[in-house]
Amino acid sequence: MKKVFSIIVVAALATSFASCGGSGDAEKAAAEAARVADSTRVADSIAAAAATEVVAVPDSTAAPASTEAAAPAGH
Repeated sequence: MKKVFSIIVVAALATSFASCGGSGDAEKAAAEAARVADSTRVADSIAAAAATEVVAVPDSTAAPASTEAAAPAGH
């Protein structure tokens, strides 16, 4: 009876280990895909930032460049 019980317990343990294992490869593949997608997104945003042209917009509220007052016309 002890041998039958031990064989059943060993079979149950082997079945539980087999059913719970094997997901490591899928998790590694998903992590690698996420890493590649993240690095691709970063590279795309860097390329987009480098491709945009920076244009200086004059500030209409800034003080005039010259501090001298213009001479009135006719003098």
